Amino acid sequence: MENQPMMEATSDDKLWALLAYVLTPIVPIIILLMEDKKNRPFIRAHNAQALVVGIVNFVLGILLSWTLVLACIPLLIWLVCIYWGIQAYGGKMVEIPVITNFVKQQGWA
Repeated sequence: MENQPMMEATSDDKLWALLAYVLTPIVPIIILLMEDKKNRPFIRAHNAQALVVGIVNFVLGILLSWTLVLACIPLLIWLVCIYWGIQAYGGKMVEIPVITNFVKQQGWA
């Protein structure tokens, strides 16, 4: 998954991929419930990554909320998610360290 254009992705696919990253983990869960969206290869790959990032970010937010300085880490991760969403909207596949390999090994993308 280099940072290159993937298979044919419609503008709808790109929009859902953007929303999955920006509004993670809510939108990825919604996409999993939509039969017509969850089987599209472009959406599926981005959705799996966005869901894992969202869950990790949520857990980090809970664990690090006891200190103000460390509580900024989930905010920074969310800002990076916005960048990944913009890349996805451009039709590119993003490579997220550790998470991309994990998602591929599980067969989710």
